[in-house]
Amino acid sequence: MSARVPAPGPATLLVLAKEPTPGRVKTRLTPPYTPREAAALAEAALADTLHTVSRTPARRRVLVLDGRPGPWLPPGFDVLPQVTGGLDDRIAAAFAHCDRGPAVLVGMDTPQLTADLLAEVGGDEHDAWFGPAADGGFWALGFADPSRAPALVRGVPMSTDRTGEIQRRRLVAAELTVCDLPVLRDVDTAADVAPVAACCPPGSRFAATVTLLAGVAR
Repeated sequence: MSARVPAPGPATLLVLAKEPTPGRVKTRLTPPYTPREAAALAEAALADTLHTVSRTPARRRVLVLDGRPGPWLPPGFDVLPQVTGGLDDRIAAAFAHCDRGPAVLVGMDTPQLTADLLAEVGGDEHDAWFGPAADGGFWALGFADPSRAPALVRGVPMSTDRTGEIQRRRLVAAELTVCDLPVLRDVDTAADVAPVAACCPPGSRFAATVTLLAGVAR
């Protein structure tokens, strides 16, 4: 049986992200978007995510960043660099910044994320939390004991339509009790942009940017 680490209180919230620089982020949005427009969408999605995390009760908030922070970063975050290596290595290493559980990691691709949804993580007796993505990946991964993460994440093939299935199977095989979070759609391609914007809460920077860019002649 798995052993949950006693850690009363809210979770440590980790955001794994890349600096929204034209030509380095959301390259699969180009075309129809230009590199600058794709970066603007990435920045808006990241800002929405960070502000949602900032409104969620947390033991600690950590941005694990590839690049440098910009004006899109709200106060209250520790900023730490990503390690080199594959996405599985970077996710595993992010959890190493957590000295106690629970901890949950999200990316920058789900600007429709709400504080109410994040607040559900860590407040029950599960050993792990798993947020599946519509494309077969996952948008959230959490552990009551973050020290379990490296062994359970490294080696999972990332960016495939079976990534989420394989990751969740690893959690179950390790005899962790898993809380399944709702399915969310990532912003990966241009086809994802409008549907995700339609799911964003009022005041979303991402939705506003999508509306603005829709008025730009292609």
